[in-house]
Amino acid sequence: MNEHRAGYRRAGRWVAGGLLVGVGLMGACSSDEADDGGGTTSPPSGDEVLTGADAMGDWTSDAPGVKRKITVEDLPAPFATESSFNQPEAVVRPAGAWPMVPAGFTVKEFATGLEQPRIVRTAPNGDVFVVDSEPGVVRVLRDTDGDGVSDATSDFASGLNRPFGLAFYPSGSSAPTHVYIGNTDSVVRYPYTLGDIEAQGEPETLVNNLPSGQESVGGGGHWTRDIAFSADNQRMFVSVGSKSNADDDPSENRRANILSFTVDGQDEVVHASGIRNPVGLAIEPSTGDLWTAVNERDELGDDLVPDYVTQVREGGFYGWPWYYLGQNQDPRHEDVHPNLRASSIVPDVLVQAHSATLGLAFYTGQQFPDDYRGDLFVAAHGSWNRSKRTGYKVVRIPIENGAAAGYYEDFMVGFVTDEGNVWGRPVGVAVARDGALLVTDDQSGTVWRVSHE
Repeated sequence: MNEHRAGYRRAGRWVAGGLLVGVGLMGACSSDEADDGGGTTSPPSGDEVLTGADAMGDWTSDAPGVKRKITVEDLPAPFATESSFNQPEAVVRPAGAWPMVPAGFTVKEFATGLEQPRIVRTAPNGDVFVVDSEPGVVRVLRDTDGDGVSDATSDFASGLNRPFGLAFYPSGSSAPTHVYIGNTDSVVRYPYTLGDIEAQGEPETLVNNLPSGQESVGGGGHWTRDIAFSADNQRMFVSVGSKSNADDDPSENRRANILSFTVDGQDEVVHASGIRNPVGLAIEPSTGDLWTAVNERDELGDDLVPDYVTQVREGGFYGWPWYYLGQNQDPRHEDVHPNLRASSIVPDVLVQAHSATLGLAFYTGQQFPDDYRGDLFVAAHGSWNRSKRTGYKVVRIPIENGAAAGYYEDFMVGFVTDEGNVWGRPVGVAVARDGALLVTDDQSGTVWRVSHE
């Protein structure tokens, strides 16, 4: 059985309190060994929170339990460093490499051999729905013997157009009637009866004109479309990222925002705007508020602009492309729309710039320790526009009374090798029926399962 318990000693870096920072290969990393320029940094111990420049950091200071708080007061000036093109070299997972999680947790492979697993959702009966974007398939994974490993796979739907988002409707129901899927250019739904492993009917197209194209990731070209339903199941939210990095031409019409529809795809309105790429969507269970994980703009330097995770204000404007993180002016749009500056919202939690925050899920299970209940888990796919890599991990955001505590904590790390290459890239997170955390990794084609003893 492929599983590792936290604290399993491999070469890497240790921090006080017994937390392991494994980087997956033998040998410690130094600044002249890492191809991305990252050097070894000692993470904090205990309840210390990294702030300022230390919070910006890079992958070499990542470790389960490391806490970071970034504020707008910490931001450097635009172009304080040159814009970098530092795409990671993708490698096969080296022998012995494994994700690192806090003490008391165990990681195992729930499923392997997928092509591009992205969003993951858990059906009320425990079936795991994984959107495999590259082949255009939604797969159902089932653990029939309860050992924490999928042993049955079915294709629920195929022939989709770069699907990403998936949601059961009605949300929160023990017997949903439909599965909604966000293609890159449309929203479709299938009739569903709990336990279905194959769609029992043809897809019904509800929205057929989402703006999209043959776009690729990197400086714009955002093709992912997530879906979430309001707490009362009256509205459907759809995320639509920008086409460009920071342009404001007509090609951005109906983009860089979160759209809202009736559940049958009618009555389109803009729920929130100025959000460059609101990749993942989730509803906070206690308040019913909509939250999103956002990829901010590139090409302003290593530490600009931080990505963010935030509660979404209805009618709110989040600055893109003219402003960022409140009233900070994008120098590429000097003196453009000054009337909007005062209304630009500062998001709740800022994340290391270029981390590429994607999927998110609130922890609604009972398996993890009590202080995890209700917290938010977010997958960070990893940077390309930074000289020292960031991301390539899953982080935890403490939630108190429905609001973010203001900092985040590394939860699952270890996908970068000592040489700075990358063997895993987290995308989606979901809570399994038994309370374990499921994490998709589109680099290795794996769904990871994190459980607590």
